[in-house]
Amino acid sequence: MNKKIFKLALGVLLTLQAGIATAQKQAPPSGGDPKDFKLPAKQQFDLPNGLTATMVPYGEVPKVTVSMVVEVGNVHETENQNGLADMVGNLLQEGTATRNARQLAEEVARLGGSLYVSVGPNQTWISGSVLSEYGPELIGIMADLVKNPAFPESELARVKNDFKRQMNLQRQQPGAQAQEKYRAVLYPNHPYGRKLPTDAEIDQYTLEQLRDFYQKQFGADRTNVYVAGKFDAGAMKEAISSTLRDWNKGPEPQIPVAKPVTKGDMIVVDRPGAPQSTIVFGLPVVDPSHPDYMALRVTNSLLGGSFGSRITRNIREDKGYTYSPYSSLAARYKVGDWAQVADVTTEHTGNSLREIVREISRLGKEAPTAEELEGIKNYEAGLFVLRNSSPNGIISQLSFLDLHGLPESFLTNQVQHIHAITPQQVQQTTQKYIRPKDMTLVVVGDRKQIDSQLKKFQSELMKNPL
Repeated sequence: MNKKIFKLALGVLLTLQAGIATAQKQAPPSGGDPKDFKLPAKQQFDLPNGLTATMVPYGEVPKVTVSMVVEVGNVHETENQNGLADMVGNLLQEGTATRNARQLAEEVARLGGSLYVSVGPNQTWISGSVLSEYGPELIGIMADLVKNPAFPESELARVKNDFKRQMNLQRQQPGAQAQEKYRAVLYPNHPYGRKLPTDAEIDQYTLEQLRDFYQKQFGADRTNVYVAGKFDAGAMKEAISSTLRDWNKGPEPQIPVAKPVTKGDMIVVDRPGAPQSTIVFGLPVVDPSHPDYMALRVTNSLLGGSFGSRITRNIREDKGYTYSPYSSLAARYKVGDWAQVADVTTEHTGNSLREIVREISRLGKEAPTAEELEGIKNYEAGLFVLRNSSPNGIISQLSFLDLHGLPESFLTNQVQHIHAITPQQVQQTTQKYIRPKDMTLVVVGDRKQIDSQLKKFQSELMKNPL
């Protein structure tokens, strides 16, 4: 290499290294001020039969998402109808009076999209996404599906077998076993607390029962139609009005409110030879309409609801008792519950529970630092923004507001409310709501290996509650 070129290259390199060293010594720029979420201008209208439609233009991708959300779910089943709502939803997808399942799938595929039906505890969702120009056609197909289901007898046996297979697979999972026992304790006299449908329960259902459930529970007055994405507002409104205005009004919206039970109890489900114990440890708390809900959500995130939470760092990173623990805040209808969930090594079942309680106790006795809390608040606010970054996310948020009877400000002011939570509020919220002595504990594991551990843990908890 030429000496002049070498000296020049060396000089450039030294200059770059000096610049990097200087940059490394400088503090990173401070983050921007948190911004509240701004819901795009939406258009809302009602039809004479009680149906409500909400249309939100969002994004530039030439696709539109439509969800017809009917307030019908497992909560509308009687004790003798366990799983009937799921069966209705499963058979709903098998065609209409004028289109069979194959024709439905082909038509939606031709529009450049997809269509599905899902049933939850409180709602049935009929949702689809297509290219923007075909939005009105999608509305027509979905309206036909929800108004004129065929419930074909030829598909009943297959749908039953598929549903039984799903339930049997789920029943074998220790997590599902633990959650089933946990909900049964918290919601003993409500559909939220029912067991998974058995083969015998599924087999007993006839087409007449499915059609009767549909006729008595579905209708326009219980339905919200949500449209989000890029679309022609006039054409979509006309499609909704013309295809759904003649649908029967049906029953008024009505969801039975559960009365959760707070019970400091322990249930062990024996799983001989299991290398892990599945833990669910929780209790009833407030629902999203309560003034303490946002502080509880931030507290949950700091305690166990995020990857950097205290319980996760303790029993996963520091102790190695588990791989993926988490705590969750379940928002049901007008009620809620908090639970810590973990699959822990069998020999450390008692130790894991002890550490969970220790972290709860520590947070109840001493407020977190402002720095730790700021990181959690940034995480929660960022997660909220991400949930609103797609048409599906927008629809989910709007449906959440409608289901829980919340004002739009719950969304638009949420970032501000999250960042307003103080360390003292987190400490007080822990003391008020996260009370280990009052928690229901369900453990699925090898009873021979964990019984003595659990008895020792229970004794310690009774002597030294939070």
